[in-house]
Amino acid sequence: MSACILWFRNDLRLADNPALIAALGSGRAVVPVYVLDEETEGTRALGAASRWWLHHSLQALDASLRLLGSRLILRRGPAERVIADLAAECDAGALYWNRLYNPVLHERDIRLKQRFNARGVVAEGLKGNLLVEPWEVKTGGGEPYKVFTPFWRACHALRAPAAPLPAPRALPSPASWPASDRLARWRLLPTAPDWAGGLRAAWSPGEARARTRLTHFLDDALSRYRQERDLPAIDATSRLSPHLAFGEISPRQIWSAATGRGHSAAVEKFLAELGWREFSYNILFHFGDLARRNFRPEFDTFPWMSQEGDEAATAVEAWRRGRTGFPIVDAGMRELWSTGWMHNRVRMIAASFLAKDILVDWRVGERWFWDTLVDADPASNASGWQWVAGSGADAAPYFRVFNPVLQGEKFDPKGDYVRRWVPELASLPAKTIHRPWAAAQPPPPDVYPGRVVDHAAARARALGAFRTIRLSG
Repeated sequence: MSACILWFRNDLRLADNPALIAALGSGRAVVPVYVLDEETEGTRALGAASRWWLHHSLQALDASLRLLGSRLILRRGPAERVIADLAAECDAGALYWNRLYNPVLHERDIRLKQRFNARGVVAEGLKGNLLVEPWEVKTGGGEPYKVFTPFWRACHALRAPAAPLPAPRALPSPASWPASDRLARWRLLPTAPDWAGGLRAAWSPGEARARTRLTHFLDDALSRYRQERDLPAIDATSRLSPHLAFGEISPRQIWSAATGRGHSAAVEKFLAELGWREFSYNILFHFGDLARRNFRPEFDTFPWMSQEGDEAATAVEAWRRGRTGFPIVDAGMRELWSTGWMHNRVRMIAASFLAKDILVDWRVGERWFWDTLVDADPASNASGWQWVAGSGADAAPYFRVFNPVLQGEKFDPKGDYVRRWVPELASLPAKTIHRPWAAAQPPPPDVYPGRVVDHAAARARALGAFRTIRLSG
């Protein structure tokens, strides 16, 4: 009997995996495969931190499959060709995957489906990565939503997400396994130098850890989530974002587990964060190319500072290294470099500082986050940057320029977050830790740098730049 190919993508889990259940239901031997495709137009090579995560996530998935009597086949190259070749090798009679929402990749999957179907091979994409498909929710005029609140309201008006699917207990194996690449040969891990020590200390990729993290959050932090989610010094967020980005847990599993704790303001606020992820993918699907193109075209003429100039180049490098002279920004950038993650409130502050204080194109920051975040998601990362910059869907108002001092004092009032990540300021009292230049004994520049910009002047400059495109628009 011919085999069935189960194509893993950003769904590296066994539980609540519709494609896996469909493959099992085909009655055929199942050949699970993951394709590392960094060549196809429309794909984006993973950043360094994501490559580290992917290595360990694939290891975990393979170990889980082996407990079911199966294994994970690894192939590298343009996915359309690789999958076609593997199907021929296995005499595949069926192929299943969970859908992607990058328009280019979605169209590729449609081509594959049509090609296989024309040859009498069952090929089907399933809904496994979102609560709501982008084509399931439209405005009254049949258009995609461009504002979050009515989008999320419309999602709620649909039927509730179905219960998550169980993980199988076994998978039928083929008589002989096709050849597989060795994971180590993909060189996803850093070697010289090995900069991933902080990532190893902070994270354990894989489906089992994702379930544990969700349970821990619901047990220990959900009840105070609404009040404390913006405080970076407190462990009050789920930290599920990298597990979601790689599909080690599904949004449906999170929805089911959270609503199972009852309905409360905390639960609704937590689920709304899932809603922003859904909204970002809705925008990506309908409008595409979020990481390179301004969603609002009037920003195409925005007067960003040239990165070729010494002032901007110096400031951007200081931002990347966490040496801007603004403690909350520097703490966030150092947390990112060490752990591959940054608290969401601090992400907004750091992004606003680059795009509005330094006045550097948001795409510079988006690319840095893409390379350094373990949760670098193609929809959420780009839409988040565009939201802060003002160029995106449902974006922050142009006049909203985060004051890094006031933000630090409001959301890190005791300075504990800054003390952890900027230890050279640890001795400063809370009243001056977010403005060290005002301390009785300011740290010397060789200990902690002076400010790369004057925030008041930078804000005025940013507002002036925004007015030029508002007037021209």
